[in-house]
Amino acid sequence: MKIRNRIASLAVTVLAAAFAAGSPASAQSLEQAFRGKTINLYIGFAPGGSYDYFGRQVARFLGKHVPGNPTVVPQNMPGAGSFKAANYMYSVAPKDGTALAIVTQTIALEEALGTSGVLYKSAEFNWIGRGTAILEVTPTWFTSKAKTIEDAKHNVVPVAGTGSGSPSEGYPKLLNGVIGTQFKVITGYPGSTDGLLAMERGEVDGALTSWNTLRLSRADWIREKKINILVQYVLERDPDLKSVPTVVELGKSDLDKKVLAFYASGAEVGRSFIAPPGVPQDRVKALRTAFDDMLKDKDFLGEIEKSKAEFRPASGEQMQQFIKQTAEAPKEVIELTKKYIQGH
Repeated sequence: MKIRNRIASLAVTVLAAAFAAGSPASAQSLEQAFRGKTINLYIGFAPGGSYDYFGRQVARFLGKHVPGNPTVVPQNMPGAGSFKAANYMYSVAPKDGTALAIVTQTIALEEALGTSGVLYKSAEFNWIGRGTAILEVTPTWFTSKAKTIEDAKHNVVPVAGTGSGSPSEGYPKLLNGVIGTQFKVITGYPGSTDGLLAMERGEVDGALTSWNTLRLSRADWIREKKINILVQYVLERDPDLKSVPTVVELGKSDLDKKVLAFYASGAEVGRSFIAPPGVPQDRVKALRTAFDDMLKDKDFLGEIEKSKAEFRPASGEQMQQFIKQTAEAPKEVIELTKKYIQGH
């Protein structure tokens, strides 16, 4: 009888454990995992600009939607067009859900192209969600000889670059190769805000930034015609920029158009957030759910509306699939893009 009772007791214990794995006890374990913890959110660029803006907004509002309500602390980690932050997340950052990052939108493209300094596999990151897709443009200062993209074919145009992993350097090199522009990348600027200041000071003729940044923080430049917009890096013209060509329109052959569209796909990654590889999937799911809930948070939405920031979010699952597709782009397209950007 005693043996039978012990077996019955053991069976109850095993069953209880099995049910607990998919029950509120599981939620409780997530609360325990995050309660009292600090989530460090690394921003791969210097303060200022839309990466920094979205990084700091997410840091403000995400924690209250994560089980256990951890504190989320933003930290700028600029360097090499955000490769420094991406490589840190891949190899060094803790794999327990307490490290997040926002890095360059070209993270998957640069890996596919075999860019020097890439020490990560973008599809192995756990993609948590996207704050927004982005509309980027190349403005030049009114004193520049390049007032249109056609002018840039006939004049050397110095432009500010923020590192080899940044589209601020990728796009000019790509356009030089595809359509024969004469952009000259002046590298070493920490972020897009620094590039705009350099343009204003006359250190360079042009820079890369988002249209939204210009529209909101440099509206006087637009109003007073202090800048020319040479190109917009999207697949279809934005209603605000009907007279400005898209980067894809500039391609002469079908293959060139595919190359330009491949690189412009980074705009869809936009301002996305990653966690390291190897984070337990229940924590990844909790962070993704928290991110989705944050996107519906009235206080968060109020801040977005007040700032008039671009806001075209997407879920972590959507971004994970998109990154996978980028990694599987046709070899011919990847090789030609590499030739144009890297010169070999």
